[in-house]
Amino acid sequence: MAVRIKSHWHDEDAKRSMEEVAGAIAFNGWRIAMDKAIHLHGEQFIYENDQQRLAVITEYLIFEIQIVDRMVHEELKPEQRQSLITALAMRLAGHLTDNSRDLLGAGDYQSGFIEHLNQRSLEYAEFNFGSDGPSYPFYRHLGYEIQQIMGASQENRWVIDQVMDMDAPDLYKQLKRIVRNLFI
Repeated sequence: MAVRIKSHWHDEDAKRSMEEVAGAIAFNGWRIAMDKAIHLHGEQFIYENDQQRLAVITEYLIFEIQIVDRMVHEELKPEQRQSLITALAMRLAGHLTDNSRDLLGAGDYQSGFIEHLNQRSLEYAEFNFGSDGPSYPFYRHLGYEIQQIMGASQENRWVIDQVMDMDAPDLYKQLKRIVRNLFI
Protein backbone atom coordinates (compact mmCIF):
# COMPACT_ATOMS: atom_id res chain seq x y z
CA MET A 1 0.00 0.00 0.00
CA ALA A 2 1.41 3.37 -0.98
CA VAL A 3 1.26 6.27 1.44
CA ARG A 4 0.59 9.69 0.03
CA ILE A 5 3.43 11.89 1.18
CA LYS A 6 3.06 15.64 1.59
CA SER A 7 6.54 17.01 1.21
CA HIS A 8 6.11 20.42 -0.39
CA TRP A 9 5.13 23.69 1.20
CA HIS A 10 2.15 25.57 -0.21
CA ASP A 11 4.09 28.84 0.00
CA GLU A 12 7.59 27.77 -0.95
CA ASP A 13 9.09 31.24 -0.45
CA ALA A 14 8.10 31.60 3.20
CA LYS A 15 10.69 31.05 5.91
CA ARG A 16 10.08 28.02 8.11
CA SER A 17 11.21 27.41 11.66
CA MET A 18 12.83 24.13 12.61
CA GLU A 19 9.68 23.34 14.60
CA GLU A 20 7.52 23.78 11.50
CA VAL A 21 9.82 21.56 9.45
CA ALA A 22 9.81 18.99 12.25
CA GLY A 23 6.01 19.06 12.32
CA ALA A 24 5.85 18.31 8.59
CA ILE A 25 8.40 15.50 8.90
CA ALA A 26 6.55 14.08 11.92
CA PHE A 27 3.19 14.14 10.10
CA ASN A 28 4.65 12.13 7.24
CA GLY A 29 6.81 9.99 9.50
CA TRP A 30 3.81 8.88 11.52
CA ARG A 31 1.96 7.90 8.36
CA ILE A 32 4.95 5.97 7.03
CA ALA A 33 5.49 4.11 10.32
CA MET A 34 1.82 3.12 10.44
CA ASP A 35 1.97 2.01 6.80
CA LYS A 36 5.00 -0.17 7.51
CA ALA A 37 3.25 -1.78 10.50
CA ILE A 38 0.17 -2.43 8.36
CA HIS A 39 2.37 -3.78 5.57
CA LEU A 40 3.90 -6.33 7.94
CA HIS A 41 0.41 -7.58 8.73
CA GLY A 42 -0.37 -7.70 5.01
CA GLU A 43 2.71 -9.86 4.51
CA GLN A 44 1.15 -12.39 6.92
CA PHE A 45 3.14 -11.45 10.01
CA ILE A 46 0.94 -11.71 13.10
CA TYR A 47 0.40 -9.13 15.84
CA GLU A 48 -0.93 -10.49 19.11
CA ASN A 49 -2.53 -7.19 20.16
CA ASP A 50 -2.59 -3.42 19.67
CA GLN A 51 0.16 -2.91 22.22
CA GLN A 52 2.51 -5.04 20.13
CA ARG A 53 1.54 -3.14 16.96
CA LEU A 54 2.25 0.20 18.71
CA ALA A 55 5.61 -1.15 19.87
CA VAL A 56 6.52 -1.93 16.25
CA ILE A 57 5.39 1.56 15.20
CA THR A 58 7.56 2.97 17.99
CA GLU A 59 10.62 1.20 16.58
CA TYR A 60 9.91 2.61 13.13
CA LEU A 61 9.49 6.12 14.59
CA ILE A 62 12.80 5.90 16.45
CA PHE A 63 14.49 4.63 13.29
CA GLU A 64 13.05 7.62 11.40
CA ILE A 65 14.43 10.06 13.97
CA GLN A 66 17.87 8.47 13.65
CA ILE A 67 17.75 8.75 9.86
CA VAL A 68 16.62 12.38 9.85
CA ASP A 69 19.32 13.25 12.37
CA ARG A 70 21.98 11.67 10.19
CA MET A 71 20.66 13.27 6.99
CA VAL A 72 20.75 16.81 8.39
CA HIS A 73 23.97 16.41 10.37
CA GLU A 74 26.17 18.08 7.77
CA GLU A 75 23.52 20.49 6.48
CA LEU A 76 22.46 22.29 9.65
CA LYS A 77 24.24 24.15 12.39
CA PRO A 78 24.36 22.18 15.65
CA GLU A 79 21.71 24.33 17.34
CA GLN A 80 19.39 24.04 14.31
CA ARG A 81 19.87 20.30 14.21
CA GLN A 82 19.16 19.98 17.92
CA SER A 83 16.04 22.10 17.55
CA LEU A 84 14.81 20.04 14.60
CA ILE A 85 15.44 16.63 16.17
CA THR A 86 14.00 17.63 19.55
CA ALA A 87 10.86 19.02 17.91
CA LEU A 88 10.58 15.93 15.69
CA ALA A 89 10.88 13.59 18.67
CA MET A 90 8.28 15.53 20.63
CA ARG A 91 5.85 15.63 17.69
CA LEU A 92 6.21 11.90 17.09
CA ALA A 93 5.82 11.27 20.82
CA GLY A 94 2.60 13.28 20.65
CA HIS A 95 1.26 11.22 17.75
CA LEU A 96 2.15 8.01 19.57
CA THR A 97 0.58 9.24 22.82
CA ASP A 98 -2.69 10.21 21.15
CA ASN A 99 -2.98 6.88 19.38
CA SER A 100 -1.90 4.87 22.43
CA ARG A 101 -4.56 6.56 24.55
CA ASP A 102 -7.18 5.81 21.90
CA LEU A 103 -6.21 2.13 21.75
CA LEU A 104 -4.91 1.33 25.23
CA GLY A 105 -6.43 3.94 27.52
CA ALA A 106 -4.91 6.61 29.74
CA GLY A 107 -1.22 6.51 30.52
CA ASP A 108 2.09 8.35 30.28
CA TYR A 109 3.20 7.14 26.87
CA GLN A 110 5.35 10.16 26.06
CA SER A 111 8.02 9.68 28.73
CA GLY A 112 8.24 5.98 27.85
CA PHE A 113 8.80 6.89 24.21
CA ILE A 114 11.51 9.42 25.08
CA GLU A 115 13.31 6.92 27.34
CA HIS A 116 13.13 4.31 24.59
CA LEU A 117 14.39 6.84 22.04
CA ASN A 118 17.35 7.76 24.24
CA GLN A 119 18.31 4.10 24.66
CA ARG A 120 17.98 3.32 20.97
CA SER A 121 19.93 6.47 20.06
CA LEU A 122 22.92 5.08 21.93
CA GLU A 123 22.59 1.81 20.03
CA TYR A 124 22.14 3.41 16.59
CA ALA A 125 25.16 5.66 17.25
CA GLU A 126 27.31 2.57 16.69
CA PHE A 127 26.12 2.16 13.08
CA ASN A 128 27.33 3.92 9.94
CA PHE A 129 25.27 6.17 7.74
CA GLY A 130 26.94 7.14 4.48
CA SER A 131 26.06 8.90 1.28
CA ASP A 132 24.01 5.84 0.28
CA GLY A 133 22.08 5.93 3.54
CA PRO A 134 21.98 3.53 6.46
CA SER A 135 24.48 0.70 6.59
CA TYR A 136 23.42 -2.96 6.63
CA PRO A 137 23.89 -3.16 10.44
CA PHE A 138 21.73 -0.01 10.79
CA TYR A 139 18.87 -1.80 8.98
CA ARG A 140 19.58 -5.05 10.77
CA HIS A 141 19.20 -3.39 14.16
CA LEU A 142 15.71 -2.19 13.27
CA GLY A 143 14.80 -5.65 11.98
CA TYR A 144 16.17 -7.31 15.09
CA GLU A 145 14.24 -5.02 17.45
CA ILE A 146 10.99 -5.58 15.56
CA GLN A 147 11.58 -9.33 15.59
CA GLN A 148 12.10 -9.17 19.37
CA ILE A 149 8.74 -7.43 19.73
CA MET A 150 6.86 -9.79 17.44
CA GLY A 151 8.41 -12.98 18.75
CA ALA A 152 9.88 -15.97 17.01
CA SER A 153 6.65 -17.81 16.25
CA GLN A 154 6.46 -19.72 12.99
CA GLU A 155 4.56 -16.82 11.38
CA ASN A 156 6.97 -14.12 12.55
CA ARG A 157 10.39 -15.72 12.36
CA TRP A 158 11.24 -14.05 9.03
CA VAL A 159 10.06 -10.57 9.98
CA ILE A 160 13.67 -9.42 10.37
CA ASP A 161 14.29 -10.17 6.68
CA GLN A 162 11.15 -8.31 5.59
CA VAL A 163 12.15 -5.24 7.60
CA MET A 164 15.82 -5.24 6.58
CA ASP A 165 15.41 -6.03 2.91
CA MET A 166 12.16 -4.28 2.00
CA ASP A 167 10.51 -2.02 4.54
CA ALA A 168 13.46 -0.14 6.05
CA PRO A 169 15.11 0.71 2.69
CA ASP A 170 11.74 1.93 1.37
CA LEU A 171 11.21 3.99 4.52
CA TYR A 172 14.64 5.56 4.03
CA LYS A 173 13.85 6.49 0.41
CA GLN A 174 10.58 8.12 1.44
CA LEU A 175 12.18 10.08 4.30
CA LYS A 176 15.06 11.19 2.12
CA ARG A 177 12.60 12.66 -0.39
CA ILE A 178 10.56 14.32 2.37
CA VAL A 179 13.55 15.93 4.08
CA ARG A 180 15.08 17.07 0.79
CA ASN A 181 11.81 18.62 -0.41
CA LEU A 182 11.02 20.35 2.88
CA PHE A 183 14.42 22.03 3.02
CA ILE A 184 14.46 23.19 -0.61
